[in-house]
Amino acid sequence: MPATPDHPAEFASVEDVTERFAAHGYIADRRLATTVFLLTRLDKPVLLEGPAGVGKTELAKTLAAATGRRLLRLQCYEGQDESRALYEWDYGKQLLYTQMLRDKIGELTADAPDLVSAVRRIEEQDSVFFSDRFLAPRPLLEAVRGEEPSVLLIDEVDRADEALEAVLLECLAEYQVSVPEVGTYTAKTPPYIVLTSNNSRDLSAALKRRCLHLSLGYPDAERELEILRSKETGLSEATARHLVEVVRGLRELRLRKNPSISETVDWARTLAVLGVDELGPEVLADTANVVLKYERDLGRALDVLPRLVDPNRTLPQPGHHHDGHGHPHHHDGHDGHDGDDGHDDRHEVDGRALRTAMDQQGRHDKDYYGAPGPGPTRRTAPGAGQGARSFAAMARRRAV
Repeated sequence: MPATPDHPAEFASVEDVTERFAAHGYIADRRLATTVFLLTRLDKPVLLEGPAGVGKTELAKTLAAATGRRLLRLQCYEGQDESRALYEWDYGKQLLYTQMLRDKIGELTADAPDLVSAVRRIEEQDSVFFSDRFLAPRPLLEAVRGEEPSVLLIDEVDRADEALEAVLLECLAEYQVSVPEVGTYTAKTPPYIVLTSNNSRDLSAALKRRCLHLSLGYPDAERELEILRSKETGLSEATARHLVEVVRGLRELRLRKNPSISETVDWARTLAVLGVDELGPEVLADTANVVLKYERDLGRALDVLPRLVDPNRTLPQPGHHHDGHGHPHHHDGHDGHDGDDGHDDRHEVDGRALRTAMDQQGRHDKDYYGAPGPGPTRRTAPGAGQGARSFAAMARRRAV
Protein backbone atom coordinates (compact mmCIF):
# COMPACT_ATOMS: atom_id res chain seq x y z
CA MET A 1 0.00 0.00 0.00
CA PRO A 2 1.44 3.43 -0.90
CA ALA A 3 2.31 5.76 1.95
CA THR A 4 -0.32 8.39 2.72
CA PRO A 5 -0.65 10.88 5.60
CA ASP A 6 -3.50 8.82 7.09
CA HIS A 7 -1.83 5.43 6.61
CA PRO A 8 1.95 5.74 6.76
CA ALA A 9 3.51 2.61 5.37
CA GLU A 10 5.98 0.79 7.59
CA PHE A 11 9.13 -0.71 6.18
CA ALA A 12 8.87 -4.43 5.59
CA SER A 13 12.61 -5.07 5.73
CA VAL A 14 16.04 -3.48 5.51
CA GLU A 15 15.96 -4.00 1.76
CA ASP A 16 12.63 -2.16 1.63
CA VAL A 17 14.27 0.84 3.32
CA THR A 18 17.03 0.85 0.71
CA GLU A 19 14.59 0.64 -2.20
CA ARG A 20 12.17 3.27 -0.96
CA PHE A 21 14.94 5.68 -0.01
CA ALA A 22 16.46 5.20 -3.47
CA ALA A 23 13.07 5.99 -5.02
CA HIS A 24 13.29 9.39 -3.28
CA GLY A 25 16.87 10.01 -4.41
CA TYR A 26 18.67 8.96 -1.20
CA ILE A 27 21.27 6.21 -1.63
CA ALA A 28 21.59 4.33 1.67
CA ASP A 29 24.15 1.64 2.42
CA ARG A 30 23.32 -1.48 4.40
CA ARG A 31 24.34 -0.07 7.78
CA LEU A 32 22.30 3.10 7.38
CA ALA A 33 19.25 1.22 6.09
CA THR A 34 19.45 -1.17 9.04
CA THR A 35 19.52 1.75 11.49
CA VAL A 36 16.47 3.35 9.87
CA PHE A 37 14.60 0.03 9.96
CA LEU A 38 15.37 -0.38 13.69
CA LEU A 39 14.31 3.22 14.33
CA THR A 40 10.84 2.46 12.98
CA ARG A 41 10.48 -0.96 14.64
CA LEU A 42 11.96 -0.26 18.08
CA ASP A 43 10.42 3.21 18.42
CA LYS A 44 13.78 4.65 19.43
CA PRO A 45 15.27 7.96 18.29
CA VAL A 46 18.41 7.87 16.19
CA LEU A 47 21.39 10.20 16.65
CA LEU A 48 23.36 10.86 13.45
CA GLU A 49 26.85 12.28 13.98
CA GLY A 50 29.37 13.34 11.36
CA PRO A 51 30.71 16.27 9.36
CA ALA A 52 28.40 18.74 7.67
CA GLY A 53 27.10 17.78 4.28
CA VAL A 54 27.05 13.97 4.49
CA GLY A 55 23.25 13.58 4.35
CA LYS A 56 22.13 13.66 8.00
CA THR A 57 19.35 16.23 7.58
CA GLU A 58 18.39 14.80 4.20
CA LEU A 59 17.87 11.39 5.82
CA ALA A 60 15.10 12.78 8.04
CA LYS A 61 13.46 14.49 5.06
CA THR A 62 13.60 11.28 3.04
CA LEU A 63 12.22 9.25 5.95
CA ALA A 64 9.21 11.57 6.11
CA ALA A 65 8.68 11.37 2.35
CA ALA A 66 9.05 7.57 2.22
CA THR A 67 6.60 6.96 5.07
CA GLY A 68 4.11 9.71 4.24
CA ARG A 69 4.62 11.36 7.62
CA ARG A 70 4.60 15.05 8.41
CA LEU A 71 8.08 16.55 8.90
CA LEU A 72 8.58 18.77 11.97
CA ARG A 73 11.97 20.46 12.32
CA LEU A 74 13.61 21.96 15.39
CA GLN A 75 16.73 23.88 14.33
CA CYS A 76 19.01 24.19 17.35
CA TYR A 77 21.25 27.16 18.12
CA GLU A 78 23.26 28.55 21.01
CA GLY A 79 21.16 30.23 23.69
CA GLN A 80 17.94 28.48 22.65
CA ASP A 81 15.50 28.04 25.55
CA GLU A 82 12.75 25.52 26.09
CA SER A 83 9.98 27.93 25.07
CA ARG A 84 11.32 27.78 21.51
CA ALA A 85 11.46 23.99 21.55
CA LEU A 86 8.47 22.85 23.64
CA TYR A 87 5.68 25.39 23.94
CA GLU A 88 4.77 28.88 25.09
CA TRP A 89 1.61 30.63 26.20
CA ASP A 90 -0.20 32.94 23.80
CA TYR A 91 -0.30 35.93 26.16
CA GLY A 92 -1.83 38.22 23.55
CA LYS A 93 -4.78 35.88 23.11
CA GLN A 94 -5.16 35.52 26.87
CA LEU A 95 -5.28 39.31 27.25
CA LEU A 96 -7.82 39.65 24.46
CA TYR A 97 -10.10 37.09 26.09
CA THR A 98 -9.70 38.82 29.44
CA GLN A 99 -10.88 42.12 27.94
CA MET A 100 -13.79 40.41 26.19
CA LEU A 101 -14.88 38.71 29.42
CA ARG A 102 -14.45 41.79 31.60
CA ASP A 103 -18.19 42.05 32.30
CA LYS A 104 -18.39 38.37 33.21
CA ILE A 105 -15.48 38.77 35.61
CA GLY A 106 -17.30 41.70 37.18
CA GLU A 107 -20.40 39.57 37.72
CA LEU A 108 -18.25 36.82 39.21
CA THR A 109 -16.79 39.14 41.86
CA ALA A 110 -19.77 41.47 42.36
CA ASP A 111 -21.05 39.91 45.59
CA ALA A 112 -17.62 39.09 47.03
CA PRO A 113 -17.51 40.36 50.63
CA ASP A 114 -13.88 41.46 50.42
CA LEU A 115 -10.87 41.68 48.10
CA VAL A 116 -9.43 38.35 49.26
CA SER A 117 -12.64 36.56 48.32
CA ALA A 118 -12.71 38.25 44.90
CA VAL A 119 -9.13 37.21 44.17
CA ARG A 120 -9.89 33.66 45.28
CA ARG A 121 -12.84 33.46 42.90
CA ILE A 122 -10.67 34.67 40.01
CA GLU A 123 -7.94 32.16 40.91
CA GLU A 124 -10.48 29.36 40.61
CA GLN A 125 -10.83 30.26 36.93
CA ASP A 126 -7.10 29.93 36.14
CA SER A 127 -7.68 26.71 34.26
CA VAL A 128 -9.78 28.63 31.73
CA PHE A 129 -6.83 30.78 30.67
CA PHE A 130 -4.17 28.06 30.99
CA SER A 131 -5.62 25.43 28.69
CA ASP A 132 -5.09 24.04 25.21
CA ARG A 133 -6.92 27.06 23.81
CA PHE A 134 -4.03 29.36 24.72
CA LEU A 135 -1.14 26.93 24.31
CA ALA A 136 1.17 27.65 21.37
CA PRO A 137 2.93 24.35 20.59
CA ARG A 138 6.51 24.26 19.32
CA PRO A 139 8.01 21.33 17.39
CA LEU A 140 8.47 18.94 20.35
CA LEU A 141 4.95 19.37 21.70
CA GLU A 142 3.49 19.39 18.20
CA ALA A 143 5.16 16.04 17.44
CA VAL A 144 3.77 14.53 20.64
CA ARG A 145 0.31 16.10 20.69
CA GLY A 146 -0.44 16.12 16.98
CA GLU A 147 -2.97 13.69 15.58
CA GLU A 148 -0.96 13.21 12.38
CA PRO A 149 2.04 10.82 12.54
CA SER A 150 5.26 12.74 12.12
CA VAL A 151 9.01 12.69 11.76
CA LEU A 152 10.68 15.03 14.25
CA LEU A 153 14.05 16.36 13.10
CA ILE A 154 16.18 17.89 15.89
CA ASP A 155 18.88 19.42 13.73
CA GLU A 156 22.39 20.28 14.95
CA VAL A 157 21.64 19.43 18.57
CA ASP A 158 25.33 19.96 19.39
CA ARG A 159 24.82 23.72 18.85
CA ALA A 160 22.22 23.92 21.61
CA ASP A 161 23.10 24.47 25.26
CA GLU A 162 23.30 21.52 27.61
CA ALA A 163 20.18 22.82 29.40
CA LEU A 164 18.12 22.14 26.28
CA GLU A 165 19.55 18.62 26.13
CA ALA A 166 18.01 17.98 29.56
CA VAL A 167 14.65 19.25 28.31
CA LEU A 168 14.79 16.81 25.41
CA LEU A 169 15.29 13.73 27.57
CA GLU A 170 11.63 13.26 28.53
CA CYS A 171 10.51 13.43 24.93
CA LEU A 172 13.24 11.07 23.72
CA ALA A 173 12.61 8.45 26.39
CA GLU A 174 8.82 8.46 26.88
CA TYR A 175 7.56 10.41 23.86
CA GLN A 176 5.84 12.83 26.19
CA VAL A 177 5.98 16.50 27.15
CA SER A 178 4.97 17.92 30.53
CA VAL A 179 3.20 21.28 30.76
CA PRO A 180 3.06 22.26 34.46
CA GLU A 181 -0.15 24.31 34.13
CA VAL A 182 -2.03 21.61 32.20
CA GLY A 183 -0.45 18.18 32.61
CA THR A 184 1.46 15.63 30.57
CA TYR A 185 0.90 14.97 26.89
CA THR A 186 1.82 11.50 25.65
CA ALA A 187 2.00 10.64 21.97
CA LYS A 188 -0.70 8.29 20.68
CA THR A 189 1.53 7.51 17.69
CA PRO A 190 5.20 7.96 18.63
CA PRO A 191 7.01 10.19 16.15
CA TYR A 192 10.13 9.02 14.37
CA ILE A 193 12.84 11.19 15.93
CA VAL A 194 16.11 11.97 14.14
CA LEU A 195 18.80 14.02 15.88
CA THR A 196 21.82 15.32 13.99
CA SER A 197 25.18 16.54 15.28
CA ASN A 198 28.23 17.98 13.53
CA ASN A 199 30.44 16.98 16.48
CA SER A 200 31.20 20.55 17.53
CA ARG A 201 30.96 19.35 21.14
CA ASP A 202 30.36 16.12 23.04
CA LEU A 203 26.74 15.32 23.83
CA SER A 204 25.67 14.04 27.23
CA ALA A 205 25.68 10.34 28.01
CA ALA A 206 22.02 10.60 29.06
CA LEU A 207 21.00 11.79 25.60
CA LYS A 208 23.11 9.20 23.77
CA ARG A 209 21.75 6.41 25.96
CA ARG A 210 18.23 7.11 24.76
CA CYS A 211 19.14 6.92 21.06
CA LEU A 212 20.35 4.55 18.44
CA HIS A 213 23.64 5.88 17.13
CA LEU A 214 25.10 6.12 13.66
CA SER A 215 28.25 7.91 12.58
CA LEU A 216 28.08 9.13 8.99
CA GLY A 217 31.15 9.99 6.95
CA TYR A 218 31.84 10.78 3.34
CA PRO A 219 30.85 7.86 1.08
CA ASP A 220 33.24 5.81 -0.97
CA ALA A 221 33.72 6.65 -4.64
CA GLU A 222 31.16 4.19 -5.98
CA ARG A 223 28.39 5.30 -3.64
CA GLU A 224 29.07 8.97 -4.28
CA LEU A 225 28.92 8.26 -8.00
CA GLU A 226 25.64 6.45 -7.44
CA ILE A 227 24.32 9.52 -5.62
CA LEU A 228 25.25 11.69 -8.60
CA ARG A 229 23.39 9.30 -10.89
CA SER A 230 20.29 9.41 -8.69
CA LYS A 231 20.23 13.23 -8.78
CA GLU A 232 20.21 13.24 -12.60
CA THR A 233 22.72 16.07 -12.83
CA GLY A 234 23.06 15.81 -16.60
CA LEU A 235 26.77 14.99 -16.47
CA SER A 236 27.99 12.02 -18.48
CA GLU A 237 28.99 8.84 -16.65
CA ALA A 238 32.70 9.19 -17.40
CA THR A 239 32.82 12.87 -16.47
CA ALA A 240 30.85 12.27 -13.27
CA ARG A 241 33.25 9.50 -12.25
CA HIS A 242 36.22 11.79 -12.93
CA LEU A 243 34.58 14.58 -10.89
CA VAL A 244 34.08 12.25 -7.93
CA GLU A 245 37.78 11.42 -7.95
CA VAL A 246 38.66 15.12 -8.04
CA VAL A 247 36.38 15.87 -5.09
CA ARG A 248 37.84 12.98 -3.09
CA GLY A 249 41.30 14.40 -3.79
CA LEU A 250 40.21 17.81 -2.50
CA ARG A 251 38.98 16.22 0.73
CA GLU A 252 42.50 14.95 1.34
CA LEU A 253 43.80 18.53 1.58
CA ARG A 254 43.99 20.56 4.78
CA LEU A 255 40.83 22.53 4.10
CA ARG A 256 38.80 24.58 6.49
CA LYS A 257 35.63 23.10 4.98
CA ASN A 258 35.60 19.92 2.92
CA PRO A 259 33.28 19.69 -0.09
CA SER A 260 29.99 18.11 0.96
CA ILE A 261 27.99 15.58 -1.03
CA SER A 262 25.35 18.17 -1.88
CA GLU A 263 28.10 20.51 -3.13
CA THR A 264 29.47 17.73 -5.31
CA VAL A 265 26.00 17.45 -6.83
CA ASP A 266 25.93 21.23 -7.33
CA TRP A 267 29.33 21.12 -9.03
CA ALA A 268 28.15 18.35 -11.36
CA ARG A 269 25.06 20.36 -12.30
CA THR A 270 27.20 23.45 -12.86
CA LEU A 271 29.49 21.60 -15.24
CA ALA A 272 26.50 20.10 -17.04
CA VAL A 273 24.96 23.55 -17.54
CA LEU A 274 28.26 24.75 -19.01
CA GLY A 275 28.23 21.80 -21.41
CA VAL A 276 31.46 20.28 -20.09
CA ASP A 277 32.20 16.87 -21.60
CA GLU A 278 35.75 16.48 -20.32
CA LEU A 279 37.27 17.84 -17.12
CA GLY A 280 40.26 20.13 -17.35
CA PRO A 281 42.15 22.27 -14.83
CA GLU A 282 40.84 25.50 -16.36
CA VAL A 283 37.13 24.73 -16.17
CA LEU A 284 37.50 23.25 -12.69
CA ALA A 285 39.41 26.34 -11.52
CA ASP A 286 36.65 28.56 -12.94
CA THR A 287 33.93 26.66 -11.06
CA ALA A 288 35.71 25.46 -7.90
CA ASN A 289 33.99 28.18 -5.87
CA VAL A 290 30.86 26.03 -6.06
CA VAL A 291 32.39 23.61 -3.54
CA LEU A 292 35.10 25.70 -1.85
CA LYS A 293 33.78 28.59 0.23
CA TYR A 294 36.99 29.97 1.76
CA GLU A 295 39.69 31.86 -0.16
CA ARG A 296 42.55 29.87 1.34
CA ASP A 297 40.81 26.59 0.50
CA LEU A 298 40.33 27.81 -3.05
CA GLY A 299 43.99 28.80 -3.34
CA ARG A 300 45.19 25.40 -2.18
CA ALA A 301 42.81 23.66 -4.55
CA LEU A 302 44.06 25.68 -7.52
CA ASP A 303 47.56 24.45 -6.75
CA VAL A 304 46.61 20.77 -6.96
CA LEU A 305 43.76 20.70 -9.48
CA PRO A 306 46.10 19.93 -12.43
CA ARG A 307 47.46 16.90 -10.56
CA LEU A 308 43.95 15.76 -9.56
CA VAL A 309 42.76 15.99 -13.15
CA ASP A 310 45.86 14.27 -14.54
CA PRO A 311 47.98 12.39 -11.97
CA ASN A 312 50.90 12.27 -14.42
CA ARG A 313 51.01 16.04 -14.79
CA THR A 314 53.88 17.97 -13.18
CA LEU A 315 52.75 20.60 -10.72
CA PRO A 316 54.21 24.14 -10.90
CA GLN A 317 56.92 24.99 -8.41
CA PRO A 318 56.11 27.09 -5.34
CA GLY A 319 56.05 30.79 -6.18
CA HIS A 320 53.94 30.46 -9.35
CA HIS A 321 51.23 32.95 -10.27
CA HIS A 322 47.56 32.10 -10.54
CA ASP A 323 45.78 33.69 -13.47
CA GLY A 324 44.10 36.87 -12.34
CA HIS A 325 45.98 37.11 -9.03
CA GLY A 326 49.26 38.67 -10.13
CA HIS A 327 51.10 37.68 -6.95
CA PRO A 328 52.78 34.52 -5.72
CA HIS A 329 51.03 32.04 -3.42
CA HIS A 330 52.44 29.24 -1.32
CA HIS A 331 49.65 27.04 -0.04
CA ASP A 332 51.16 23.75 0.90
CA GLY A 333 52.58 25.00 4.18
CA HIS A 334 55.67 22.78 3.97
CA ASP A 335 58.14 24.81 1.91
CA GLY A 336 59.20 27.23 4.60
CA HIS A 337 57.51 30.24 2.95
CA ASP A 338 54.62 32.31 4.09
CA GLY A 339 51.06 31.41 3.08
CA ASP A 340 48.70 33.55 1.11
CA ASP A 341 47.94 35.80 4.05
CA GLY A 342 51.53 36.42 5.15
CA HIS A 343 51.64 33.77 7.89
CA ASP A 344 53.86 30.74 7.98
CA ASP A 345 51.63 27.75 7.24
CA ARG A 346 53.85 25.55 9.38
CA HIS A 347 52.32 27.20 12.44
CA GLU A 348 48.81 27.42 11.09
CA VAL A 349 45.93 25.92 13.08
CA ASP A 350 44.05 23.27 11.14
CA GLY A 351 40.84 24.77 9.75
CA ARG A 352 38.66 21.99 11.14
CA ALA A 353 40.14 22.39 14.63
CA LEU A 354 39.65 26.15 14.39
CA ARG A 355 36.04 25.70 13.34
CA THR A 356 35.42 23.32 16.23
CA ALA A 357 36.92 25.82 18.68
CA MET A 358 34.64 28.54 17.30
CA ASP A 359 31.63 26.28 17.89
CA GLN A 360 32.41 25.65 21.56
CA GLN A 361 29.54 26.59 23.84
CA GLY A 362 30.19 29.55 26.12
CA ARG A 363 33.35 30.51 24.27
CA HIS A 364 32.63 34.23 24.91
CA ASP A 365 31.88 33.83 28.61
CA LYS A 366 35.31 35.06 29.78
CA ASP A 367 35.97 37.61 27.09
CA TYR A 368 33.74 40.47 28.08
CA TYR A 369 33.76 42.97 30.92
CA GLY A 370 31.64 41.85 33.85
CA ALA A 371 31.63 38.16 32.91
CA PRO A 372 30.92 35.81 35.84
CA GLY A 373 33.94 34.32 37.54
CA PRO A 374 36.65 35.13 40.05
CA GLY A 375 37.72 38.26 38.18
CA PRO A 376 41.16 39.28 36.92
CA THR A 377 44.06 37.02 37.90
CA ARG A 378 46.63 39.84 37.70
CA ARG A 379 46.13 42.95 39.76
CA THR A 380 48.15 46.13 39.68
CA ALA A 381 50.55 46.36 42.61
CA PRO A 382 49.81 49.13 45.13
CA GLY A 383 51.47 52.37 44.10
CA ALA A 384 52.06 51.20 40.53
CA GLY A 385 48.88 52.56 39.00
CA GLN A 386 48.43 55.56 36.71
CA GLY A 387 47.49 57.79 39.62
CA ALA A 388 50.67 56.88 41.51
CA ARG A 389 52.83 57.68 38.50
CA SER A 390 51.15 61.09 38.09
CA PHE A 391 51.68 61.85 41.79
CA ALA A 392 55.40 60.93 41.55
CA ALA A 393 55.86 63.16 38.50
CA MET A 394 54.24 66.11 40.28
CA ALA A 395 56.50 65.57 43.29
CA ARG A 396 59.60 65.67 41.07
CA ARG A 397 58.50 68.95 39.46
CA ARG A 398 57.97 70.56 42.86
CA ALA A 399 61.41 69.38 44.01
CA VAL A 400 63.02 71.09 41.00
